[in-house]
Amino acid sequence: MTERVRRCSWAADAGPSMIEYHDTEWGVPVHDDRRHFEFLILEGAQAGLSWSTILAKRDGYRLAFASFDPERVARLTARDRARLLARGGIVRNRLKIASAVDNARAFLAIRDAFGSYDSYVWRFVDGEPIVRRPKSAKEVPATSRESDALSKDLKARGMRFVGSTIVYAYMQAVGLVNDHLRSCFRQSVQ
Repeated sequence: MTERVRRCSWAADAGPSMIEYHDTEWGVPVHDDRRHFEFLILEGAQAGLSWSTILAKRDGYRLAFASFDPERVARLTARDRARLLARGGIVRNRLKIASAVDNARAFLAIRDAFGSYDSYVWRFVDGEPIVRRPKSAKEVPATSRESDALSKDLKARGMRFVGSTIVYAYMQAVGLVNDHLRSCFRQSVQ
């Protein structure tokens, strides 16, 4: 008899793409600036929507936002933004599209100031993932002291759609925080 793999409750009964995301990406420490930028765009796009909706549109975002190249996204014009509003495959929200462009500019300024965005963001967790080991999904917070601080700093640097809840989800996605449940086979991700 094959033993069932134990996953976090949000992924346990999800579809194949959510399970794949949980099993291979969520909570794995990211140290690549382009991947950080990708998750900033995707988490900002998720505001008010489900992660499964955004995950299903990830390829559309990749096409629309130049494979998440912050330099190219920062150069998008008003005409480009209008074109993105008309295309399928992404969330067609004027404010979210505009914020991706503004956030790209702020991202580049942060990268220039700190040598890399990665160097900047890992400072908020003292260079090591915060490992929580929750017993249940009820124990997983929506925000933290660290997400509050990062959110405040990102906003001060000109980013939008980076409230503490969105930032906490971003921190989970890029492995700044490991919130895999104790029972999950991915809990010891590092």
